[in-house]
Amino acid sequence: MFKQLLLIFLGGGLGSVLRYLISKSLNSETFFLPYGTFTVNILGSLLLGLILGFAARHEFFSSNLVLFLAVGLCGGFTTFSSFALENQALLRSGDYLNFFFYAFGSIILGILAVFLGLFLSKLT
Repeated sequence: MFKQLLLIFLGGGLGSVLRYLISKSLNSETFFLPYGTFTVNILGSLLLGLILGFAARHEFFSSNLVLFLAVGLCGGFTTFSSFALENQALLRSGDYLNFFFYAFGSIILGILAVFLGLFLSKLT
């Protein structure tokens, strides 16, 4: 179990550093949208799909490598990749109602949670 946790930890650290570097280089106060964040969210989703797709088809991808890359690297790079994968699974299974509530609820509640956190932080 320790080995798996260490692999996730190392992958997560690498993913976080990559996210920081990409966001730092692409995000700018002169642009309206956070292109760095958008880029890592989309790239993370693509990367997670590639990793899981290759892992399902090739024996080269051990469970430890999948933990390092999918859970660690993609998890540290962006949690949006997991969100996208879960929505894809809901769509694939034809569960459109839960897809709608999960996708839009996560986005709306996430934004509202940021506002709430900012508001609460001003109370102290």
